[in-house]
Amino acid sequence: MPLRAAAANNDDETGIGDEASTGDETRIGGVRLTHANKVLYPQQRLTKRDLAQYLEAAAGRMLPHLADRPLSLLRCPEGRARQCFFQRHAGAGMPDAIHRVDIPDKDGKPQEYLTIPDASGLITAAQLGVLEFHIWGVHIDEVERPDRIVFDLDPDPSVAFPAVRQAALDLRAALDAIGLASFALLTGGKGVHVVAPIARRHGWPTAKRFAQALAERFAAQVPERYVATMRKARRKGRIFIDYFRNDRTASAIAPYSPRAREGAPVAWPVTWEELAKTPAANTVSLVTAMRRLAEPDPWAGYHKTQQHLTAAALKALDAAGA
Repeated sequence: MPLRAAAANNDDETGIGDEASTGDETRIGGVRLTHANKVLYPQQRLTKRDLAQYLEAAAGRMLPHLADRPLSLLRCPEGRARQCFFQRHAGAGMPDAIHRVDIPDKDGKPQEYLTIPDASGLITAAQLGVLEFHIWGVHIDEVERPDRIVFDLDPDPSVAFPAVRQAALDLRAALDAIGLASFALLTGGKGVHVVAPIARRHGWPTAKRFAQALAERFAAQVPERYVATMRKARRKGRIFIDYFRNDRTASAIAPYSPRAREGAPVAWPVTWEELAKTPAANTVSLVTAMRRLAEPDPWAGYHKTQQHLTAAALKALDAAGA
């Protein structure tokens, strides 16, 4: 069922239309799709063609956050309900539209990672059955100096979304207090990412120490609500402030990325005003996303934000370092 038809069944208008196709093959954005009618989201009956059409439409919003970053791709060639796997190295048969980049490992040995430069790469990823795009916090031209700090608010299943929403607002206030503007991302699951763009002045150790110090401060001040440890026994009834995404080779879901989850959700940027009245982290789906793309960019100021981890901010959290 094309996205347009699926949307009609949900009283929503997407504005997607099929490009010229023959049988089970088609070209979208100049990229040849085979088995275009393969269903990737069984519940919504969304196909590889639908996924490619969404990625073509979302490219203008998605690529400024994703292009030329190292990636981890979640591939589900037979659809989200079947076996999926992460891929971060090229391997045999990787199309040229998805680029390779050599990044040294901790021992200095080059390792080949994946990166996507443009819309053709995004649509090619749909041909490969990629249902999730996870980005590193760096660009490939400077892999040792992060340009974003991410706090992943990951709630225990017993924690209702309003508590997660309030946690994001409180974290925003804490970042504001030390001079860092931040942005909210609905993950398409149960949580929220709070993202602060930063200038590329510090290495990974400093970025991680900063994120850890702030997460641990929240956990120390309100221990009944927050934890800053991965140990599941400590997370019952609490929100895990996951700062570990601020580490070399770690990744986080990209803004506007689909998710391989029930309901075909999308990781969706929102304004802080919208977050305050959002009922859940998976309210935007591939069925509704096209209409939302026609709305103003909720992160319009993201790439114009000029800020960095100042000495005063690092000192305030006792996080100074390399």
